[in-house]
Amino acid sequence: MQKRRFPWHIPVFLAPAVIIYTLVMIFPLFNTLRLSLFSKIDQERVYVGLENFRTLFLDPIWSEQFWNALANNFWFFLIHMVVQNPIGVALAAILSHPRLRFAALYRSAIFIPTILSFVIVGFAWKLILSPIWGIAPSMLDAVGLKSLFAPWLGKEEYALTTLALVSVWQFVGIPMMLIYAALLSIPEEVLEAGEIDGITGMSAFWKIKLPLILPSIGIISILTFVGNFNAFDLIYAAQGALAGPDYSTDILGTFMYRTFFGFQLQLGDPHMGSAIASAMFGIILVGVCIYLFGIQTRMRRYQM
Repeated sequence: MQKRRFPWHIPVFLAPAVIIYTLVMIFPLFNTLRLSLFSKIDQERVYVGLENFRTLFLDPIWSEQFWNALANNFWFFLIHMVVQNPIGVALAAILSHPRLRFAALYRSAIFIPTILSFVIVGFAWKLILSPIWGIAPSMLDAVGLKSLFAPWLGKEEYALTTLALVSVWQFVGIPMMLIYAALLSIPEEVLEAGEIDGITGMSAFWKIKLPLILPSIGIISILTFVGNFNAFDLIYAAQGALAGPDYSTDILGTFMYRTFFGFQLQLGDPHMGSAIASAMFGIILVGVCIYLFGIQTRMRRYQM
């Protein structure tokens, strides 16, 4: 029997991608974790173990900012899960209807904001919502709803929710396209069998299509969690590094930026900044692991 040859072409073709990924992702990650274990004392780098994390979680000055940023991050993520993803599923279901005219045009129009720069989106919406020169007050006035307008980006209770909804507007095209692709992949035989049993219209979506696209919805949920806990650009573009007003829009990304690089009178501390980045990585890792464990548990229940 002839011995099977090792497929050398596989590691050869994978090597460039693995090397680049290691240089730009894996090495910076481990270097960040290493930096978080040190501190600068008398202009010298000294190993302090987990002292930076103790300071971050327990020191009143640091912990107040950290827990505020973490709570804001959870709220930012929750709005995307509750608003963005259901809207994305609904749009995908509508656009996948075979009798809908100009579906391609609608898909393109909804997806275009996704490819726009964060800086453009943040600055444009800041201008739109401005109470002085923005067009939002005049638009609401045109439909008799000017009394509902408020400087949403200038009020602590509204600023973060407003920016989260702006982010939803920008990225709703991603779950829409993923769910749209999942809906198109459903075999026609399954839908035809449902029609024979009298399952049509909305009943077909809830009873046939939705259960079949649940894996795609799960992937979107993970991407939403990871993406929102890495968020930074939109908050920085719209509200600056201080994430005003009064840190009401401060998330872990902006908190880490101010700490690592410094801002205005605050000096940068790469070691505490690395501790915040490591905490972000830990939160994302734990969240993804819990979600995957939940999926695995459900699959075992179905198999039993």
